[in-house]
Amino acid sequence: MARVRKHRSKWQVLYRDPATGRERSAGVYTRKGDATKQRRAVEYRLQTGEWIDPTLQATAYTDWAQTWIDTKTHLKPKTLEGYESLFRSRILPHFGKARLRDIRAIEIEQWISAMHDEGLSPSRIHQAHSLISSTLSAAVRSQMIQSNPAEGVSLPRRTRNPMLFLSPTEVKRLANEVPSEHRALIWTLAYTGIREGEATALRRRRVNPLLRELVIAESATDVRGRKVFTSTKNHESRTVALPNFLCDMLSDHLNADVLPEPDALVFTSTVDGPIDWSNFRTRIWKPAVLRAALNPALRIHDLRHTAASILIAEGCQAKVVQEHLGHKSIVITMDRYGHLYPEDRSKVSNALDAAFARRGGATA
Repeated sequence: MARVRKHRSKWQVLYRDPATGRERSAGVYTRKGDATKQRRAVEYRLQTGEWIDPTLQATAYTDWAQTWIDTKTHLKPKTLEGYESLFRSRILPHFGKARLRDIRAIEIEQWISAMHDEGLSPSRIHQAHSLISSTLSAAVRSQMIQSNPAEGVSLPRRTRNPMLFLSPTEVKRLANEVPSEHRALIWTLAYTGIREGEATALRRRRVNPLLRELVIAESATDVRGRKVFTSTKNHESRTVALPNFLCDMLSDHLNADVLPEPDALVFTSTVDGPIDWSNFRTRIWKPAVLRAALNPALRIHDLRHTAASILIAEGCQAKVVQEHLGHKSIVITMDRYGHLYPEDRSKVSNALDAAFARRGGATA
């Protein structure tokens, strides 16, 4: 399985690669005793399946990262762009020149600590850690290293941005402060809860006021300065119910502000192109929020939260909210909006009393 041979004035340990059957070197030593010790260690690892080819362990992380990302062609362009950005800005400057075998857990910890001290957000730190951990896990599965040094390291606690909710009256106030061509957009976001990218990609043929519904089948994202249209976040289309008042608004909007072609975008910028949300926030959203005397921290995404809060306030069950918002599971819905459901502790108390009574009460 492994052997020692004299090579000039030194001793070389050779083993037979179980994957290829070819004999390879496991190191060269000046003393025969050291070579013999290595031979025994190699034989043990070969027998237990723990042996890792030293040439694979010596692979530069930057080369392995490129190999890994080349396999991710199935991901959405926005996701790939995010990965590449993290590699360029955070991972490769620190680990790019390192060999896979030389990356240690303490170095991962130090890297995370440095990003935290720099003021990088906990969310961004988690994203960077998740990416390097994924590449190193793939290296373990490919038998290039024995373990993933990024597993189990300490990470800063993520804080979720506080959710803000508008009442129907506040939605009306906000909508009245935006230009008329964008009012239908505000009402749609607040009452359907569709995401910004989904609103960007909504087309005329997918809005059906007669059936009181719209179909969400696409989403749009910005990738390197251009709009890319892809499937929805969960890769599934969904049908969203529309209230009568919004059907009337959308009918008027389609007639007045949308091109007649079936694939025409429903919500556009002032030049009939896809909405540029960055410009929309600066030029339309923020001034309208201030004029409506609403919380200046209000985000466009809070209209999605508003849709959820309106449904819950009207007595809709969590399953209905989940389907309306397009959450992948009801766990997500309850995690985010469970606190909005009214607590009726008296029902709990009464139920426990009833169970106690059925058992005949306390025994002496």
